Amino acid sequence: MPLREAARWLPGNAGILHDLGLACLECRQIGEAITALQSSVAADPSFADSYLRLGIALEMAGAVDAALAAYRRASDLQPSLADASYRAGNLLDNLGRVPEAIEAFRRAALPAPDTILGLVSTARALLVENKDLEAEQTLRQALAREPGNPVALDLLGNALADAGRFSEARAYLARAIERAPWLSGSYYDIVRCRRIGPEDGDLISRIRAAVTLPDLEPAQRSRVHLALGKVADDFGDHAEAMRQFDAAEGLRNSLVRFDLAAFKARVDRMVARFSAELIAQADSVGREDATPILILGLPRSGTTLVEQILSSHPDVDAGGELSFWNERGSDWEQAGAAAPNAEFLTRTATDYLRLLHGIAPAAARVTDKMPLNFQWAGLIHLALPRATLIHCRRSPIDTALSIHQTHFNPRMSFPTGGDALVGYVRAYQLLSAHWRSVLPAERFIEVDYEALVSDPEPVIRRMVTACGLAWDPVCLRPDLNKHVVKTPSKWQARQPIYRTAVQRWRTYEPWLGPLRALLT
Repeated sequence: MPLREAARWLPGNAGILHDLGLACLECRQIGEAITALQSSVAADPSFADSYLRLGIALEMAGAVDAALAAYRRASDLQPSLADASYRAGNLLDNLGRVPEAIEAFRRAALPAPDTILGLVSTARALLVENKDLEAEQTLRQALAREPGNPVALDLLGNALADAGRFSEARAYLARAIERAPWLSGSYYDIVRCRRIGPEDGDLISRIRAAVTLPDLEPAQRSRVHLALGKVADDFGDHAEAMRQFDAAEGLRNSLVRFDLAAFKARVDRMVARFSAELIAQADSVGREDATPILILGLPRSGTTLVEQILSSHPDVDAGGELSFWNERGSDWEQAGAAAPNAEFLTRTATDYLRLLHGIAPAAARVTDKMPLNFQWAGLIHLALPRATLIHCRRSPIDTALSIHQTHFNPRMSFPTGGDALVGYVRAYQLLSAHWRSVLPAERFIEVDYEALVSDPEPVIRRMVTACGLAWDPVCLRPDLNKHVVKTPSKWQARQPIYRTAVQRWRTYEPWLGPLRALLT
């Protein structure tokens, strides 16, 4: 490469080093790109474009904090470099750092709010703020200016799917992929808008072609494999479906590293720290506020269905999956305290209640259906002893199989298959058994998915009563709930309660692999 030769002859030339880093980035030579771009900013600390490209390279390498620092430095040096703030916002959104993501997207829109990037950035901020109708209007404004903009098309398609407008969503997502094949991962969103059948032959051919695209990024390719798995499942070809799901998992494992040993160590710490004696102190140290309804458990255990049921009630609003407790719990852990003190609990409860009241100022109760809050049930109860915790349980093998077949945001840190997923489920079972033994039964409500879908009304009545709510029969029709659903269950949530997902593992029995251990 001539640029390498030029860099050797002129080792302190920031421009040449930038161009070398950019060329390496385009060729997916990430390590060399990082080295060249770090040398470029060392030679010229005011070179904003080098910081932007360095952020991209670091993000691709999985160095999240360093990437964010590079994006912020680029934006500080050159506020008009909106792409740096937009990329920071996208990364922060994926990490669940909501206020920071909103700020970054707003900053990206500031230099030129009426451009396509400005409008898309504004729409992203609105989507993170759950102002989906305003986001839709902004995206339509962007598409009026540039009808073929693939990012705007893709965002609008996903927003429409979240709102349950699946036919419209499919059309916009298909147009986005047609314009930008690098968005082929969105075929996953298309096939999850409804059941796929023989009439979808052209769509299936396009998905099969997409998985062979040579330059498709691994994250997008993984989602294409999941789309093909969903197609095969809809046709009853379970061997092919599992082959595609396994391929998706392999790609995800190359991008998202999960430390099972660290997770097991966390579980052991929770069991050791949150004794029955500590939990008994909750009424004396926590905030007496019954607003929160936390719906937790393993992903794919029925948490979205339960939120749809409860948020159908006129006194309840849906908060969706909030990252608050994962962030606050991690901060508390890193501080190394043996037990949370009263000052920390009061501050945490106040911050959380402020968040919930900001989401739904007029609601008596607000849901938070982040499944991974099962890790923090003891901490939550100490901070908010009147909060209702609804623990969703489902057959471990059905849950694990569904996890294996689903795309999750990278911030949802858990494995999606193999021995790691089996180990994760076992550790979760240990921790949930501990919460069952130490938390008050009237605050830690357990709901079995199989019982809920088999005979809904008694289970739903029990949940409503546990939340301190008057009975309302509207809770029996969660499929009529108009709340936006931003989880992988968005299509299922729009269907009447069904039982066909119970013992679904039986159709995959010959191909379960390591997941078979969860049958015992």
